[in-house]
Amino acid sequence: MIILIVILAAVSLAAFIVYGADKSRAKRGAWRISEKALLCLSFFGGAAGGLLGMVLFRHKTRHWYFWAVNFLGLAWQIAVLVLLALYA
Repeated sequence: MIILIVILAAVSLAAFIVYGADKSRAKRGAWRISEKALLCLSFFGGAAGGLLGMVLFRHKTRHWYFWAVNFLGLAWQIAVLVLLALYA
């Protein structure tokens, strides 16, 4: 369980950094990180960092599907942690 928590924390940190980097690139008009990459990173382990990045950097907050994917990702990540805590 500890390993899963560390993995989720690392992916969340990566998601947070990538959301911040994409916002910075958007401001400069530079090459952007694809929405698909941001969404995949958030859904597959980085939802907490993705949500935090969305809010703190005010990035992708107008897109409903970013909210949906991040909350769905957060839900399954919490569910897995709860199930492991109860049955492991």
